[in-house]
Amino acid sequence: MKVAYWPGCVSRGFTPELHGSMAQVAPLLDIELVELDRACCSGAGVIAEHNQELADTLNARTFALAQQVDGAELMMNICSTCQGAQSECQQRLDASAEYRSQINETLAGEGLTYETGLTNKNFLWLLVEEIGLDELRSRVKRPLSNLKVGPFYGCYIVRPRARLGIDDEHPRDDYLHQVIEALGGTVIDYAGMRKCCGFPIITMNKEASLKQAGRHLGDAVDAEADCLVTPCPLCHLNLDLQQPLASKTVGRELDMPVLHLPQLVGLALGLDPKDLGFKRHVVRPTSVIDWSTSVVGAAV
Repeated sequence: MKVAYWPGCVSRGFTPELHGSMAQVAPLLDIELVELDRACCSGAGVIAEHNQELADTLNARTFALAQQVDGAELMMNICSTCQGAQSECQQRLDASAEYRSQINETLAGEGLTYETGLTNKNFLWLLVEEIGLDELRSRVKRPLSNLKVGPFYGCYIVRPRARLGIDDEHPRDDYLHQVIEALGGTVIDYAGMRKCCGFPIITMNKEASLKQAGRHLGDAVDAEADCLVTPCPLCHLNLDLQQPLASKTVGRELDMPVLHLPQLVGLALGLDPKDLGFKRHVVRPTSVIDWSTSVVGAAV
Protein backbone atom coordinates (compact mmCIF):
# COMPACT_ATOMS: atom_id res chain seq x y z
CA MET A 1 0.00 0.00 0.00
CA LYS A 2 1.38 3.38 -1.04
CA VAL A 3 0.38 6.34 1.12
CA ALA A 4 1.01 10.08 1.12
CA TYR A 5 2.59 10.31 4.55
CA TRP A 6 2.10 13.29 6.86
CA PRO A 7 4.25 12.72 9.98
CA GLY A 8 3.36 16.08 11.53
CA CYS A 9 5.81 18.49 13.09
CA VAL A 10 5.97 17.09 16.64
CA SER A 11 7.13 13.67 15.44
CA ARG A 12 10.05 15.31 13.66
CA GLY A 13 10.86 17.64 16.55
CA PHE A 14 10.03 16.73 20.15
CA THR A 15 9.33 13.02 19.50
CA PRO A 16 11.61 11.83 16.67
CA GLU A 17 11.33 8.31 18.06
CA LEU A 18 7.75 8.30 16.72
CA HIS A 19 8.81 9.28 13.20
CA GLY A 20 11.69 6.80 13.34
CA SER A 21 9.63 3.89 14.60
CA MET A 22 6.99 4.46 11.92
CA ALA A 23 9.73 4.24 9.30
CA GLN A 24 10.82 0.89 10.80
CA VAL A 25 7.29 -0.51 11.03
CA ALA A 26 6.01 0.50 7.59
CA PRO A 27 7.96 -2.06 5.49
CA LEU A 28 6.89 -4.86 7.84
CA LEU A 29 3.28 -4.01 6.99
CA ASP A 30 3.95 -3.50 3.26
CA ILE A 31 3.28 0.23 3.56
CA GLU A 32 5.22 2.52 1.23
CA LEU A 33 5.57 5.94 2.82
CA VAL A 34 5.89 8.96 0.52
CA GLU A 35 6.63 11.73 2.98
CA LEU A 36 4.99 15.11 2.44
CA ASP A 37 8.16 16.94 3.42
CA ARG A 38 6.92 20.28 2.06
CA ALA A 39 3.77 20.22 4.17
CA CYS A 40 3.34 22.54 7.15
CA CYS A 41 1.82 22.23 10.62
CA SER A 42 -1.88 21.39 10.81
CA GLY A 43 -2.33 24.17 13.36
CA ALA A 44 -3.53 21.70 16.01
CA GLY A 45 -6.88 23.50 16.12
CA VAL A 46 -5.24 26.57 17.65
CA ILE A 47 -4.78 28.54 14.42
CA ALA A 48 -8.42 27.99 13.47
CA GLU A 49 -9.51 29.65 16.71
CA HIS A 50 -7.83 32.87 15.56
CA ASN A 51 -7.96 32.65 11.77
CA GLN A 52 -10.10 29.89 10.30
CA GLU A 53 -9.29 30.72 6.69
CA LEU A 54 -5.56 30.56 7.36
CA ALA A 55 -5.88 27.17 9.05
CA ASP A 56 -7.99 25.83 6.19
CA THR A 57 -5.52 27.16 3.62
CA LEU A 58 -2.57 25.50 5.35
CA ASN A 59 -4.35 22.17 5.55
CA ALA A 60 -5.77 22.43 2.01
CA ARG A 61 -2.16 22.87 0.86
CA THR A 62 -1.19 19.62 2.61
CA PHE A 63 -4.18 17.83 1.09
CA ALA A 64 -3.24 19.14 -2.36
CA LEU A 65 0.34 17.90 -1.94
CA ALA A 66 -1.03 14.49 -0.95
CA GLN A 67 -3.21 14.40 -4.05
CA GLN A 68 -0.11 14.92 -6.20
CA VAL A 69 1.52 11.69 -4.96
CA ASP A 70 1.22 9.34 -7.88
CA GLY A 71 -0.33 6.00 -6.97
CA ALA A 72 -1.08 6.87 -3.33
CA GLU A 73 -4.22 5.17 -2.07
CA LEU A 74 -4.76 7.68 0.73
CA MET A 75 -3.08 10.19 3.04
CA MET A 76 -1.87 8.86 6.40
CA ASN A 77 -0.85 10.71 9.56
CA ILE A 78 0.67 9.59 12.87
CA CYS A 79 -0.75 12.38 15.02
CA SER A 80 -4.32 12.15 16.23
CA THR A 81 -4.33 15.89 16.95
CA CYS A 82 -3.51 16.46 13.28
CA GLN A 83 -6.29 14.04 12.38
CA GLY A 84 -8.80 16.04 14.38
CA ALA A 85 -7.68 19.44 13.09
CA GLN A 86 -7.42 18.26 9.49
CA SER A 87 -10.81 16.54 9.62
CA GLU A 88 -12.42 19.79 10.76
CA CYS A 89 -10.78 21.77 7.96
CA GLN A 90 -11.60 19.16 5.35
CA GLN A 91 -15.25 19.14 6.40
CA ARG A 92 -15.48 22.90 5.80
CA LEU A 93 -13.62 22.72 2.50
CA ASP A 94 -15.73 19.87 1.16
CA ALA A 95 -19.00 21.50 2.21
CA SER A 96 -18.67 24.61 0.03
CA ALA A 97 -17.43 24.80 -3.56
CA GLU A 98 -17.31 28.58 -3.25
CA TYR A 99 -15.15 28.51 -0.13
CA ARG A 100 -12.93 25.81 -1.64
CA SER A 101 -12.45 27.95 -4.75
CA GLN A 102 -11.47 30.88 -2.55
CA ILE A 103 -8.84 28.76 -0.77
CA ASN A 104 -7.56 27.36 -4.06
CA GLU A 105 -6.97 30.88 -5.36
CA THR A 106 -4.37 31.26 -2.63
CA LEU A 107 -2.83 27.87 -3.42
CA ALA A 108 -2.64 28.64 -7.13
CA GLY A 109 0.60 30.57 -6.61
CA GLU A 110 2.30 27.23 -5.89
CA GLY A 111 0.47 25.43 -8.66
CA LEU A 112 -1.64 23.52 -6.15
CA THR A 113 -5.36 22.74 -6.06
CA TYR A 114 -7.34 20.78 -3.50
CA GLU A 115 -10.18 18.66 -4.82
CA THR A 116 -12.75 16.77 -2.77
CA GLY A 117 -12.41 13.03 -2.35
CA LEU A 118 -9.17 12.74 -0.38
CA THR A 119 -9.13 10.01 2.29
CA ASN A 120 -7.01 10.95 5.30
CA LYS A 121 -6.48 8.33 8.01
CA ASN A 122 -4.51 8.12 11.20
CA PHE A 123 -2.18 5.10 11.37
CA LEU A 124 -4.52 3.55 13.94
CA TRP A 125 -7.44 3.66 11.50
CA LEU A 126 -5.29 2.32 8.68
CA LEU A 127 -4.21 -0.66 10.79
CA VAL A 128 -7.79 -1.75 11.38
CA GLU A 129 -9.54 -0.67 8.19
CA GLU A 130 -6.90 -1.13 5.49
CA ILE A 131 -4.51 -3.80 6.77
CA GLY A 132 -7.06 -5.59 8.94
CA LEU A 133 -6.75 -7.16 12.36
CA ASP A 134 -6.40 -10.72 11.05
CA GLU A 135 -3.51 -9.71 8.80
CA LEU A 136 -1.89 -7.73 11.62
CA ARG A 137 -2.25 -10.72 13.92
CA SER A 138 -0.60 -13.00 11.35
CA ARG A 139 2.50 -10.79 11.25
CA VAL A 140 3.18 -10.81 15.00
CA LYS A 141 6.64 -12.25 15.76
CA ARG A 142 6.96 -11.28 19.42
CA PRO A 143 3.52 -11.51 21.08
CA LEU A 144 2.72 -9.02 23.82
CA SER A 145 2.17 -11.93 26.18
CA ASN A 146 0.84 -10.89 29.58
CA LEU A 147 1.57 -7.23 28.84
CA LYS A 148 -1.20 -5.12 30.33
CA VAL A 149 -1.64 -2.11 28.08
CA GLY A 150 -3.79 0.91 28.82
CA PRO A 151 -5.06 2.63 25.67
CA PHE A 152 -4.90 6.44 25.70
CA TYR A 153 -6.89 7.82 22.80
CA GLY A 154 -6.82 11.48 23.82
CA CYS A 155 -9.61 13.73 22.59
CA TYR A 156 -8.99 14.77 18.98
CA ILE A 157 -9.46 11.27 17.58
CA VAL A 158 -12.70 10.39 19.38
CA ARG A 159 -14.71 13.65 19.27
CA PRO A 160 -16.85 14.82 17.53
CA ARG A 161 -18.01 11.38 16.43
CA ALA A 162 -19.85 12.33 13.23
CA ARG A 163 -16.96 14.36 11.81
CA LEU A 164 -14.49 11.57 12.57
CA GLY A 165 -16.69 8.90 11.00
CA ILE A 166 -17.26 6.97 14.22
CA ASP A 167 -20.32 4.73 13.97
CA ASP A 168 -21.42 1.12 14.43
CA GLU A 169 -19.63 0.07 11.25
CA HIS A 170 -16.47 1.99 12.16
CA PRO A 171 -16.07 1.96 15.98
CA ARG A 172 -12.90 4.01 15.76
CA ASP A 173 -13.09 4.96 19.42
CA ASP A 174 -12.43 1.29 20.21
CA TYR A 175 -9.64 0.62 17.69
CA LEU A 176 -6.77 0.87 20.18
CA HIS A 177 -8.44 -1.89 22.18
CA GLN A 178 -8.68 -4.05 19.06
CA VAL A 179 -5.07 -3.46 18.01
CA ILE A 180 -3.68 -4.22 21.48
CA GLU A 181 -5.57 -7.51 21.52
CA ALA A 182 -4.47 -8.38 17.96
CA LEU A 183 -0.85 -7.91 19.08
CA GLY A 184 -1.40 -10.35 21.94
CA GLY A 185 -1.63 -7.82 24.76
CA THR A 186 -4.18 -7.46 27.54
CA VAL A 187 -6.29 -4.29 27.42
CA ILE A 188 -6.61 -2.36 30.67
CA ASP A 189 -9.57 0.02 30.85
CA TYR A 190 -9.35 3.04 33.15
CA ALA A 191 -11.28 6.26 33.62
CA GLY A 192 -9.22 8.71 31.59
CA MET A 193 -8.45 6.76 28.42
CA ARG A 194 -10.69 8.87 26.17
CA LYS A 195 -10.22 12.19 27.94
CA CYS A 196 -7.92 15.11 27.20
CA CYS A 197 -4.33 14.71 28.41
CA GLY A 198 -4.17 18.37 29.41
CA PHE A 199 -1.60 19.43 26.83
CA PRO A 200 -3.73 22.15 25.17
CA ILE A 201 -3.81 24.22 28.38
CA ILE A 202 -0.25 23.70 29.59
CA THR A 203 0.91 27.19 28.57
CA MET A 204 -2.15 28.83 30.16
CA ASN A 205 -2.62 26.79 33.33
CA LYS A 206 0.28 24.43 33.89
CA GLU A 207 -0.93 23.17 37.25
CA ALA A 208 -4.34 22.17 35.87
CA SER A 209 -2.66 20.50 32.89
CA LEU A 210 -0.32 18.50 35.10
CA LYS A 211 -3.17 17.51 37.42
CA GLN A 212 -5.08 16.22 34.43
CA ALA A 213 -2.14 14.17 33.18
CA GLY A 214 -1.33 12.93 36.67
CA ARG A 215 -4.90 11.84 37.30
CA HIS A 216 -5.03 9.79 34.09
CA LEU A 217 -1.66 8.20 34.80
CA GLY A 218 -2.68 7.46 38.37
CA ASP A 219 -5.89 5.82 37.19
CA ALA A 220 -3.84 3.59 34.89
CA VAL A 221 -1.48 2.71 37.74
CA ASP A 222 -4.43 1.82 39.96
CA ALA A 223 -5.85 -0.36 37.18
CA GLU A 224 -2.48 -2.19 37.16
CA ALA A 225 -1.46 -1.32 33.61
CA ASP A 226 2.16 -2.02 32.69
CA CYS A 227 2.21 0.81 30.16
CA LEU A 228 0.05 3.14 28.09
CA VAL A 229 -0.04 3.49 24.31
CA THR A 230 -1.20 6.57 22.43
CA PRO A 231 -1.65 7.62 18.79
CA CYS A 232 -0.93 11.24 19.71
CA PRO A 233 2.59 12.72 20.19
CA LEU A 234 1.15 15.72 22.07
CA CYS A 235 -0.47 13.34 24.55
CA HIS A 236 2.89 11.58 24.77
CA LEU A 237 4.59 14.84 25.67
CA ASN A 238 2.22 15.54 28.54
CA LEU A 239 2.07 11.97 29.81
CA ASP A 240 5.77 11.07 29.48
CA LEU A 241 7.90 14.23 29.24
CA GLN A 242 5.86 16.00 31.92
CA GLN A 243 5.31 12.90 34.06
CA PRO A 244 7.88 13.80 36.77
CA LEU A 245 6.15 17.17 37.27
CA ALA A 246 2.71 15.55 37.07
CA SER A 247 3.80 13.10 39.75
CA LYS A 248 4.76 15.94 42.08
CA THR A 249 1.54 17.81 41.31
CA VAL A 250 -0.72 14.89 42.24
CA GLY A 251 1.53 13.80 45.11
CA ARG A 252 2.16 10.18 44.14
CA GLU A 253 4.65 7.96 42.33
CA LEU A 254 3.56 7.11 38.81
CA ASP A 255 6.42 5.50 36.82
CA MET A 256 4.13 4.69 33.91
CA PRO A 257 5.82 4.13 30.52
CA VAL A 258 3.94 5.68 27.60
CA LEU A 259 4.52 4.17 24.16
CA HIS A 260 3.78 5.60 20.74
CA LEU A 261 1.49 3.34 18.72
CA PRO A 262 4.16 2.43 16.09
CA GLN A 263 6.52 1.46 18.92
CA LEU A 264 4.01 -1.01 20.36
CA VAL A 265 3.32 -2.43 16.90
CA GLY A 266 7.06 -2.61 16.20
CA LEU A 267 7.72 -4.61 19.36
CA ALA A 268 5.09 -7.16 18.41
CA LEU A 269 6.39 -7.38 14.84
CA GLY A 270 9.82 -8.32 16.17
CA LEU A 271 11.81 -5.10 15.88
CA ASP A 272 14.75 -4.52 18.21
CA PRO A 273 13.71 -2.14 21.00
CA LYS A 274 16.85 -0.05 20.46
CA ASP A 275 15.63 0.73 16.93
CA LEU A 276 12.34 2.06 18.28
CA GLY A 277 13.82 4.95 20.26
CA PHE A 278 12.88 3.93 23.80
CA LYS A 279 15.99 5.61 25.18
CA ARG A 280 14.39 8.98 24.44
CA HIS A 281 11.52 8.36 26.86
CA VAL A 282 11.58 10.04 30.25
CA VAL A 283 10.01 6.95 31.82
CA ARG A 284 12.00 4.16 30.21
CA PRO A 285 9.79 1.22 29.13
CA THR A 286 12.64 -1.15 30.01
CA SER A 287 11.91 -0.47 33.67
CA VAL A 288 8.68 -2.48 33.58
CA ILE A 289 8.76 -4.45 30.33
CA ASP A 290 10.78 -7.53 29.39
CA TRP A 291 10.94 -8.28 25.66
CA SER A 292 13.64 -10.95 25.52
CA THR A 293 11.40 -13.51 23.76
CA SER A 294 7.83 -12.35 24.11
CA VAL A 295 6.76 -9.07 25.66
CA VAL A 296 5.61 -9.28 29.24
CA GLY A 297 5.07 -6.81 32.03
CA ALA A 298 6.77 -6.45 35.38
CA ALA A 299 10.36 -7.00 34.28
CA VAL A 300 12.85 -7.40 37.10
